[in-house]
Order: sequence, then C-alpha cells, then structure tokens
Amino acid sequence: MIDRDAYVEKVKATIDEWNAEIDKLQANAQKAQADAKIEYEKQLAEMRKQRDEAEAKMKQAQQASDAAWDDMSKGFQAAWENLSQSFQTAMNRFK
Repeated sequence: MIDRDAYVEKVKATIDEWNAEIDKLQANAQKAQADAKIEYEKQLAEMRKQRDEAEAKMKQAQQASDAAWDDMSKGFQAAWENLSQSFQTAMNRFK
C-alpha cells in the first residue's frame, strides 16, 4: 500500500516541476513565430489540463479517510502514472 502523505508530497513536487516546465514553455511560445505559437499554445493547454487533473487527484487523496485511502491508493497510483505519461508526451513534443 502507498503511504498517503508520501503520495501527496510526490504529487506536489511533480506539479511544481510541471508548473516550471509550463512557465518555461510559455516564455518560448511568446517568442515563437505565429504557426509555432499555435502549436505551443495547443500543447500548453494539454499540459495544463494534465496538471489540473493531477492537482484534483492530490486533493482527493488529502481529503480521503484512512480507510478510503486504503481502497483508493491503487487506483490513484494508476491514474498518476497515466497523467505523468501524458504530461511527458506533451512536453516531449517541444524537444
């Protein structure tokens, strides 16, 4: 079983990293030509969506009772891995 506090801290740290990446890419988007700017904005919107979903999952984990967390932890881990993968895919499009 995954420790809830460790899970929340891991998600918080990753969301902070994602926010930094989004900010950096937003700065690049502002410098880009018009066509590239549209693609940047599309990818940034996808990354923000993934970040927002991760924040929602983190809040659910924080608010869950201990018994509920026991039941939810495996589902949260699977959802987290999916979100992380989606975010990385979106971010890799900029590299």
